[in-house]
Amino acid sequence: MPGLGTFINIAAIIAGGTIGYFFGGLLKDRVQEGLIMASGLGTMFLGISGATEKLLSIKSGELTSVSNMMMILSLVLGVLVGELLNIEGYFESLGHFLKEKTGNSSDPAFTQAFVDTSLVVCIGAMAVVGAINDGIYHRPDTLIAKSVLDFVIVMVMASAEGKGSIFSFVSVAILQGTITLLATLIKPVMTTQALSNLSLVGSILIFCVGLNLIFGQKIRVANFLPALVFAVVFAFIPGF
Repeated sequence: MPGLGTFINIAAIIAGGTIGYFFGGLLKDRVQEGLIMASGLGTMFLGISGATEKLLSIKSGELTSVSNMMMILSLVLGVLVGELLNIEGYFESLGHFLKEKTGNSSDPAFTQAFVDTSLVVCIGAMAVVGAINDGIYHRPDTLIAKSVLDFVIVMVMASAEGKGSIFSFVSVAILQGTITLLATLIKPVMTTQALSNLSLVGSILIFCVGLNLIFGQKIRVANFLPALVFAVVFAFIPGF
């Protein structure tokens, strides 16, 4: 059944988020602040490990860096497009919409929690590859593995940031559902190099989400999302 992986992923996010929200609500403010710091640190190092894996390689016994120019240009061109389109504003509008429609208009942290968590669970190669495999081969195994990770991540983030984290399932449904429907068209573009580039740039964006969790929103991460598209494009340009 195409889309089964995304349904499982949505269920895992809702379950993890619900548990985290009610668990976090029982904790003192000081403990909740500690959980936010833990979420931020965990997210940062998740991004660092993913980026380092793709950015560094060993050649002739020496540690060298690769894909530097691709990474820089993807980020620069991506944020240029993202700022012009104000993608962050659309994310926030969706968060505000969900906040009103779900009866959470009195929750000041709802929208930011929704945006932060959506970015963490949507950015990454697993979401793209898993949705493609689910759509073409009806193999949800990659998305099931992602669901386990998302369950833990959303549980921690919901306990730290609040109910808005639970509704990140909407973003996952839109992204992965669309990719699953368009899987046949997208698959030829997702070469090994394209996925490597996507993973590298996506990991950097995840690191930025962690920075925002710890230091407050300083980077409009959603406006960097077009960088993921440029990362895939550069996989087909010689020299990158």
